[in-house]
Amino acid sequence: MRTKLSRDEFIKLGGLSLLGVLTPNLTFARSISGLDDAMISDKELIKKFVQNNDIRVADILKTDDLDRVHKLSIFRGLGSEISIMVASLCHNMSQFYKSEAVAKRIDQSLDAMLRVQYDNGTLDAGGNRQSPPDTGFILEYMCASAAVLRSSKNKELQVLEDKFKTFILNAGEAMVTGGVHTPNHRWVVSAALANINALYPHPKYIQRIDQWLAEGVYLNADGHYSERSGVYSAVINKALITMARLLNMPELLEKVSKNLETYYYHTEPNGDVVSVDSRRQDQFMTGTVTKFYLQYRFMAIYKKNPLFAYMVKFIENLPDFEKSVLSRDLVLVMENEMLQQDIAVKPEPITDYEMFFVLSNLARIRRGDTSITLFGGNDKPIRIVSGRSSNPNFLMYRKGDAILKYMRLSTSFFRMGYFSSDGIKKQGNTYILNETKEAHYYQPLEENYLREDGDYELSESLDRRFWNKMDFKSRRISDLKQQHTIIEITEDNGTLDLDFKVEGPPNIEVTIEMCFKEGSHFSGADQDAEGNFLLESDYGIASAGADSIKVGPGKLEHLNVNRLDSEQYTYHQGSLRTDGVHVYITGFTPFHHKMTIE
Repeated sequence: MRTKLSRDEFIKLGGLSLLGVLTPNLTFARSISGLDDAMISDKELIKKFVQNNDIRVADILKTDDLDRVHKLSIFRGLGSEISIMVASLCHNMSQFYKSEAVAKRIDQSLDAMLRVQYDNGTLDAGGNRQSPPDTGFILEYMCASAAVLRSSKNKELQVLEDKFKTFILNAGEAMVTGGVHTPNHRWVVSAALANINALYPHPKYIQRIDQWLAEGVYLNADGHYSERSGVYSAVINKALITMARLLNMPELLEKVSKNLETYYYHTEPNGDVVSVDSRRQDQFMTGTVTKFYLQYRFMAIYKKNPLFAYMVKFIENLPDFEKSVLSRDLVLVMENEMLQQDIAVKPEPITDYEMFFVLSNLARIRRGDTSITLFGGNDKPIRIVSGRSSNPNFLMYRKGDAILKYMRLSTSFFRMGYFSSDGIKKQGNTYILNETKEAHYYQPLEENYLREDGDYELSESLDRRFWNKMDFKSRRISDLKQQHTIIEITEDNGTLDLDFKVEGPPNIEVTIEMCFKEGSHFSGADQDAEGNFLLESDYGIASAGADSIKVGPGKLEHLNVNRLDSEQYTYHQGSLRTDGVHVYITGFTPFHHKMTIE
């Protein structure tokens, strides 16, 4: 995988990247991007970065919460604050350029970091104690800060440089020997080692990176890393870009490019990122594409990619761009001069598409300001745990400001909860989702398994629904019951025709649940005592601002719209119900209902 270079050349290249001034870093950038000396800086963008960074510095100087940071083990935030102050201290456009007050506060913050750093180089992070990967996250900003500080060539700041060096080299020992928890941590640690090696070259850093890279950076044909998470895709992309720059490994950027293309198609018109297919905590969260900004910027310049260039300009106009990027990432832009350059290629968006990510069982359809998501890619058997996909939302629909956050289907079949499709099949312009749920009963134990004391093994039932001291694996099962659900969804220029069929034991309650964004106005249905809308027969309209979504016709055969989650949730008094305007269609098996969303 590594470009053919000798070990000595490797170490030399890594060490040269940030020596003296930042120009050698740019030389590195040219080596992987083909850039020439005629690059033009985006001066207006840099001005905005400096102005917003200065505002943050002013706020930091007004506070004195280092003790609180220590007690709560929130050192990642402290590392970010240090980097924000270093950026203003060293940028000649900043009002805090060479500020003694800022230098003093940086000195105090570095002392605080050094006091809490363990002898093995690690820091605590919330519940993670002496955590190598969490220390690796902090090193992204600490190493960038050290590089920028070094480039300032200010001898009066040597004491700060020395403290950075002490912290970083101590942490480097943890990066060389420490372990990880999750897939993305391998690349966070590897990027940290690449950063450390660029500042203070040593073969042990490269050797450890080689150990992690030997495992292979997984990226599937859909453009997803193994966690299928927007949060951690951004983390991995940053890490791979760092390694590509500092270790002369441009092949890593091909993975970044493919992932960024995937997340273009995962981005809603308002900047929200589709996360229903994630295997991590963001599968139940709403986040924005802003976290990908520096990656899109780097790759737009490197690839001269019009789609990536569009994403850069798109993100720059999102409401959270100032807070999430301009107010915190100046140090990263200063450390990597390539990010300061203007993007020469003309932005070109794609606003009409139908993308079927087969491995993820996710379809994304865009028709102008109408956006549709279909999902049937949960990991089976369903487990509610980080690292597995378990989100029951199978349909999401947006028309401008009108947003159907999700559609779900649940039945009372053995209280097994929401429909979770066994993948998606596509036939023409129709997507077919289906699931078979099974439950059964248990026969008496045969004589050779009997115990006089009745103390049988505490074990999980064969259908994985519960645990008891009944030695389930030794029992015969009987009375098998099955429920089959098929949902066919046909799209035509942004209009969806849905056909629901649920078959199996008769008189099972079926509930279709729709949740529209908080603040939506819904008309065409009555409300129950809890504020739920019950769509009895006709069509309903959810509106927000000047936009609306029409759904129906409805059906109402029962009023039980509570406890729709499986017993895995309800046993613990838990629920997946979210805030929003909830609308229900109900019936009994055999259930057949057709409806439209437009």
